[in-house]
Amino acid sequence: MTNKISVAASAVRVGDHIYNGTGTNAHPTFAWETVTEAGNVDGLIRLITGDLKGLHGEFWLEPEEQIVVIRYPAPVAAPASR
Repeated sequence: MTNKISVAASAVRVGDHIYNGTGTNAHPTFAWETVTEAGNVDGLIRLITGDLKGLHGEFWLEPEEQIVVIRYPAPVAAPASR
């Protein structure tokens, strides 16, 4: 199960999905992109989607700015078998 939540930009994690508008694609579910890098640059939060060496998107936000993300729960480790 996934969770669509609002968080401060400083709380966005790698692996979260952020909405990038409809762009050229009319289907809105294709506009959710996976965050591949998140960092603080000169007091702003920079979120990168895609591959740094190829096509990617950058989002610059204030640390306290709210953003909606889709976050998958952390996988539960299977108990060790004996």
